[in-house]
Amino acid sequence: MTSPVGLHRVVEPAGVLPQAAWRLDADPRIASNEVRIRVERLNLDAASFRQLSEKHGGDGEKVRAEVLEIISSRGKMQNPVTGSGGMLIGTVEEAGRRSPLGLTAGDRVATLVSLTLTPLMILDGLARWDGRSEQVPCDGYAILFARSIAAVLPADLHPELSLAVLDVCGAPALTARVVAEHVARRQREGDPRPVSVAVIGGAGKSGSLSLAAARRAGAARTVGVVPVAAERDALTAAGLADSVALADARDPVGLSTAVTTALGAPADVTVVCVDVPGCEHGAVLATEDGGTVIFFSMATSFAAAALGAEGLAADVTMLVGNGYVPGHAEVALELLRSEPGVRRLFESRLAAD
Repeated sequence: MTSPVGLHRVVEPAGVLPQAAWRLDADPRIASNEVRIRVERLNLDAASFRQLSEKHGGDGEKVRAEVLEIISSRGKMQNPVTGSGGMLIGTVEEAGRRSPLGLTAGDRVATLVSLTLTPLMILDGLARWDGRSEQVPCDGYAILFARSIAAVLPADLHPELSLAVLDVCGAPALTARVVAEHVARRQREGDPRPVSVAVIGGAGKSGSLSLAAARRAGAARTVGVVPVAAERDALTAAGLADSVALADARDPVGLSTAVTTALGAPADVTVVCVDVPGCEHGAVLATEDGGTVIFFSMATSFAAAALGAEGLAADVTMLVGNGYVPGHAEVALELLRSEPGVRRLFESRLAAD
């Protein structure tokens, strides 16, 4: 019996979903409702790559060896420390006759589900990867289930650029939804105050897209918060935020002061897009009572966020971005195409990698 959510691929422990499993069966032979992809590139999520790089002191060979060991031992890419994975691009080799994904052999696709639940087999030992970038050229197989999600790669964008965008496409879509809800609520209530948005990590992939999405959704004032001068200059040049503030997101008072100074008050919506732990309290403190904090970082601690908000007597709604919003791929790709500042930031990041 083949499960639409991949239960039949779970090796251990029995009875859990693939994401929670320690090991998956990555046999390339597919069931009738599965799809096999010939993988050409992985995109490790930022929190996972940072943890691995810091653990090994930037030694790319050691990072490469550990990623290979994780995949070979677990049948998927799931960092045991961060619990996160990433996504991939490749070409459909075979689609089962009962697969509902609408994919056919020869389609070049990006998976929009995490590597933490995707059966994966690497064939080339990651020989073409130096271990120093989030994008990992490789050769291997991956399996998609009936409940998986994938997007056919657009012909007008370089595959590496598409991969970088689709890796974080849930962030701008959810940001747009939340900002639009705040705008609509104020209009219904006759509240003339404009909606303000702070994006922590605004120069990064998810951060830059979220800033652009917030503005389009009706945010009247936006601030991007970054940790270093180089990112401040890059984000300022991109023109995606009304102001750019320099602050360490792990310093609650410093972060809150930076946001409040830039906006004149705490933000109505705060979006956390950084890949380091310890940013929960600052995000809560930087948000107006009645506002919303959206956490997109895989380094976020639920306990720290919940207890921090309680300890600060903060009346804020906290959302965990799960990476999926209907239409999220199209939203992100359209922002990349139409916002020159977003595209410049993505292309400069890829060039640096």
